[in-house]
Amino acid sequence: MPLEKSEYLSEVWKDGLFKDKVVFCTGGNGSICSAQVRGLVHLGANACIVGRNVEKTEGMAKDIATARSGSKVLGIGAIDVRSVDSLQKAVDQCVSELGGIDFLMYRFPILEPYRTLTPFSAGAAGNFLAPMSQLSPNAFKTVMDIDILGSYNVTKVALPHLITAAKKHNSSSSLPKSPTIGPAGRIIYVSATIHYTGLPLQTHVAVAKAGVDALSNNVCIEYGPLGITSNVIAPGPIGGTEGMDRLAKRRPAGSLGKGIPLGRFGLVKEVSDATVYLFSDAANYVSGEILVVDGGAWHTSAASPGGDFQYPDFLLSGAAVEGVGGAKKSKL
Repeated sequence: MPLEKSEYLSEVWKDGLFKDKVVFCTGGNGSICSAQVRGLVHLGANACIVGRNVEKTEGMAKDIATARSGSKVLGIGAIDVRSVDSLQKAVDQCVSELGGIDFLMYRFPILEPYRTLTPFSAGAAGNFLAPMSQLSPNAFKTVMDIDILGSYNVTKVALPHLITAAKKHNSSSSLPKSPTIGPAGRIIYVSATIHYTGLPLQTHVAVAKAGVDALSNNVCIEYGPLGITSNVIAPGPIGGTEGMDRLAKRRPAGSLGKGIPLGRFGLVKEVSDATVYLFSDAANYVSGEILVVDGGAWHTSAASPGGDFQYPDFLLSGAAVEGVGGAKKSKL
């Protein structure tokens, strides 16, 4: 449903900041990524979001388009990020209908297609919880394929268009003379913080996100000379998202935000603001960096994903992960 601007964007950003720019986003029908794209569209961009679920992706595209009158937002479903051909068709359609790609965002498209990977699913950012003893090799491989291989695939197919955009807008002569045109050729990978210290029940995600961070670093090094910037946004616990709502079912009343230095869950608006910053002129000289948006949460991690999964008692008990909202039994 259409949202008030205050729900997805702060007032500090100038209208028209991304006029006529095009953003291509995987996982754009999710709670966080849809807010990121919505913020960019509100500020003048057009967008193409892709996902596996056709109805959900097309519906979200129409909803995001309400952020600005006259905006163009494509929603392309039935896209598998593990398939280069699938992504290539989506990129080609985006370029054909919107005129190019200036910004790329990649987020691990979890939830619906992957709820049957482990005995029980859900968890932070919509991911499933499983100790290694209950994490099958097939489930682990699937996460690697979707997150790491998917990140690489979409980067490869979008880079030629990002390079073209960077040459047009990012040359040393054009930026100072035409500051209103704004930058292009920018990539943001949406990652996480759990691999900084490790986290029980999240081995698959920790390994995958570490790989995504490494990919961003290498894109920065290899494509920086062509005008491309590559950065990571690492959200912490963000309230109002499907994943956190499920995990919150295991948390005692009054405990939400406990242990986070700022004392609360984050807002999707705060991730959206970080996105605008990295795509704006303010970040012209920022590349190969990780912008953590978590209220300081990872610094105080107590080696528990929340609820009553207390470390190390839960692991030593050998119990199955049960009782998480939205859980389904594995078919593996």
